[in-house]
Amino acid sequence: MNHDFFMNLALEQAEQAAIADEVPVGAIIVRNGEVLAAARNEREQLRDPTAHAEMIAITQAAAAVGSWRLEGCTIYVTLEPCPMCAGAILQARASQLVYGADDPKAGAVHSLFQLLNDPRLNHRVEVVSGIMSERCGSVLSDFFKQKRLLGKK
Repeated sequence: MNHDFFMNLALEQAEQAAIADEVPVGAIIVRNGEVLAAARNEREQLRDPTAHAEMIAITQAAAAVGSWRLEGCTIYVTLEPCPMCAGAILQARASQLVYGADDPKAGAVHSLFQLLNDPRLNHRVEVVSGIMSERCGSVLSDFFKQKRLLGKK
């Protein structure tokens, strides 16, 4: 599977989030080469703390396949998932997660916790990290840099 192609789609979602003044994180869910879901962060717009890109994409994909089980699905996300999103990925029984930038402050896949491969849990998710990590990270750092500049005016 061409991880760069699908990560570029996730980055397009992240860029749309930034335009909407949301933290620029995007997610795509794919099965058998078909995009089932495409989402971006919408916490500010929806006034919902659970409206992370991954959560919205999981809901969309479940509706598309007609089941809460996303077996055989790959989730592409521009930023390492937080504990909530990693938990949802596990609960959805996704087969694979591909993410771009590490999240040293809230990452629950590699950075702070390793939820997706915890042997105490009943499901494991194959993880591929660091795909287009520089570009994924720069979308976030540019967004927050701009926020800081606007805050000083």
